[in-house]
Amino acid sequence: MSAARKTMLTGLATFAVGTALWLWGLDVEIVIFTPSKVGVVLMIVGGLEFAYGLFKAVRPEQP
Repeated sequence: MSAARKTMLTGLATFAVGTALWLWGLDVEIVIFTPSKVGVVLMIVGGLEFAYGLFKAVRPEQP
């Protein structure tokens, strides 16, 4: 499996975990953080990681 594909899969997994935290953590509050806010951050990071993997897959290889 290429590095670009691994990066895209990792980004999708991070996005999925963030979405789950955002959906089911709305009414839960832990002492230090709120799971829904952490979920939004993970969704952003996962989306950026997926976009970077897509960029790596599309760009031509450098010699």
